[in-house]
Amino acid sequence: MSDHFQPFPEEFERGLAVVAHPDDLEYGGAAAIARWTAQGRHIAYLLVTRGEAGIDTLPPAECGPLREAEQRAAAAEVGVDVVEFLDHPDGLVTYDVPLRRDIAAAIRRHRPDVVITVNHHDTFPGGHFNMADHRTVGLATLDAVRDAANRWLFPEVGEPWSGVRQALVLASPLAGHAVDVEEHFERGVASLRAHKAYLEALGGPMADPEQFLREAAEDAAARFPGSRLATAFQVIPT
Repeated sequence: MSDHFQPFPEEFERGLAVVAHPDDLEYGGAAAIARWTAQGRHIAYLLVTRGEAGIDTLPPAECGPLREAEQRAAAAEVGVDVVEFLDHPDGLVTYDVPLRRDIAAAIRRHRPDVVITVNHHDTFPGGHFNMADHRTVGLATLDAVRDAANRWLFPEVGEPWSGVRQALVLASPLAGHAVDVEEHFERGVASLRAHKAYLEALGGPMADPEQFLREAAEDAAARFPGSRLATAFQVIPT
C-alpha cells in the first residue's frame, strides 16, 4: 500500500451511507458527505440501530428517540434529508440473514452508485479494537450489496439493483483514497456537535468535535498531497 492516499474520482450521483449508530458517520465521514451534497450528489442515511444503549445515564426508551432526533439534526447540517432507522438492538447487532435482507432492501429502494459504510475490520487505524456492531454492520453491508443485485435473493423486498460500483469504508486501517474537505470541514464539525446529549455524556477527547475531527483530518491530509484537511477511506470495488 502506498504511503500516499490516492484521489477518489467521485464519479457517482447517488450514495447510501449504512452505519450502526447515530454518530458513526459524524466521527470522520460527515465533512466528505457535506462536500458531496454541495456538489449536487444525493446521499441518504441508513442507521441499523437508534443508539439506545449509547448513553449510560439514560434508559434506552428515553435515549433512542433522543439520539434519533440528534442524528436527523446532524444529517441536516451536511445536506442530508433522508434518514432511516432499522431498529436492530444497539450493542447486540447480529450478523444474520435478516440484517442482510434489511440492508439489501434499502439498497434496492435508494438505488445508489456507491455505498458508504463503517469500518468492518477488527481494528481502527492505530490498532484500537473495533466494536462488534461496527464489524457486523460493515460486513453485512458489503454482503448486502451483492444480495441486492441477485434477483433470486429477497424477492419480497423489491427489484434487484446491481448499480453499486464501489463501497467506501470509513475509518478503515486499509484506507487508500481520500478527498479534500477543507471547505466543508466546519459543516462536519457542526454535524458532530448536533449529537449534544451524546457528547455531554461521553467526555474525553472524542467529546471535543473541533479538536478530534481536525486532528483526524490533518493526519489524513499528511498522506494526501496538496490538502490541509482530508477524509480517507478504503475503496472496495463491488
